[in-house]
Amino acid sequence: MEHEVFVPVTVERLREALGDPVRVARAVPGLQQDAGADPVAGRLKVRVGSHSITYRGAVRVTGRDDGSYAVEGDATETRGTGSVTLALTLRLRDTEGGTTLTFDGTATADGRVTELPQDAVGSAVARLLNRFAEALGETEEEPEQPEEKPEQQGTPEAVETPEPEAPPAPPVDDFTEPANPPAEAAHARRTMIGRSAEEVDHAPPRGRYAPVPAPQTVASGATLRWAAPAAAVVLASAIVVTRVLRKRR
Repeated sequence: MEHEVFVPVTVERLREALGDPVRVARAVPGLQQDAGADPVAGRLKVRVGSHSITYRGAVRVTGRDDGSYAVEGDATETRGTGSVTLALTLRLRDTEGGTTLTFDGTATADGRVTELPQDAVGSAVARLLNRFAEALGETEEEPEQPEEKPEQQGTPEAVETPEPEAPPAPPVDDFTEPANPPAEAAHARRTMIGRSAEEVDHAPPRGRYAPVPAPQTVASGATLRWAAPAAAVVLASAIVVTRVLRKRR
């Protein structure tokens, strides 16, 4: 098999990516890495026409002295006994505006993939290599750019902090005299004008401010009412006793 792919990336960038197993694993489309396994090892689902086959295996990329790369891989079906063995040579050719990647080599397989049409298998392999090459060019690590801090123009103006508002004062009872005092109060004021301070102090208030007289008791009247008949009875008794004593003599 032989296949070519063009990517708009320089040869040097692609060589850096191929020399990093982690970036190679990122470029394999649909690879699900196993925990604790090699960087380029895990499960890969390949779609051939209307069928899909899942393989578990590993891929190794090794540089050669002539500048090419050896791509070797082997995998087995997760649901079946089929297997695939891959032996490819990858060459990089500098092209205007990018790099051309050339894949050539052999691949042997058995199992379910042999039951499928050869043209469908060839299209699936070409699609897989295209996506691998494009993803390999996109794995270029971009240098971290320092965060640009906005420049402050001029001296920053001081921000005025609003003063806290004072709490409202509690309501104060109004002890001032009303504008129109009652008639009794006005009369009391008029009667106190011209008196001395001692007379004013001892003068009893008038009107509605005058003290209420204490209620009169009726106990003394009731006593007098019963005292007169009692005295009459005592006097009559004395007269009768006096007459009786005279008759005995």
